[in-house]
Amino acid sequence: MNRPDGAAPNAAPDPVTWVAPRAIEGDQVRLEPLGRRHAAGLAVVGVDPEIWTFMPCPPDIVAFIDRAALEQEEGQRVAFAIIDRHSGTAIGSTSFLDVQPLHRRVEIGWTWIGRAYWRTAINTETKLLLLTHAFDRMGAERVALKTDGRNVRSQAAIARLGAQREGVLRRHMRLPDGFIRDTVYYSILREEWPLVREGLRQRLGASG
Repeated sequence: MNRPDGAAPNAAPDPVTWVAPRAIEGDQVRLEPLGRRHAAGLAVVGVDPEIWTFMPCPPDIVAFIDRAALEQEEGQRVAFAIIDRHSGTAIGSTSFLDVQPLHRRVEIGWTWIGRAYWRTAINTETKLLLLTHAFDRMGAERVALKTDGRNVRSQAAIARLGAQREGVLRRHMRLPDGFIRDTVYYSILREEWPLVREGLRQRLGASG
């Protein structure tokens, strides 16, 4: 049986087209391929230092966007702007990282939104859109998520998605301030996706 991406079960998908940038529409948010046209909106919401407590704060939003574009050219990343459909404004960003078409795995990361949108349905729908794209359109076998070992809020949010905690990579990553963090890894596998999808849909229905 062929995969959702049209490839045979044991065939590696085309690395160029497997996770090609495209807009992904939801009820409350739209994910658009990240570009400089989003810089003004992201600069407004990105000034809050609390957003960057456990993430490397970019020197400026344009530099953040340009870095994402370079990493995309190198096949490392596909970045999106998170657009609030009610206002049409960019309120954050998220990315597919560690894109591995041969192994049919990808990571969701570099996700941040303006603090005014925390604890809303925005993050839940964003993750639902990305996971749906990964599993149902790309034919991914595994989607990973990781976070700083100190970031308890992020760990709780990932667990609420239905992702399974896999473990901790100790002293895994040196941050710009010199701190070497532990990294907590989570994942969702293809066979787990239907239950995760239903849980996310129920959460969105309850918050609507």
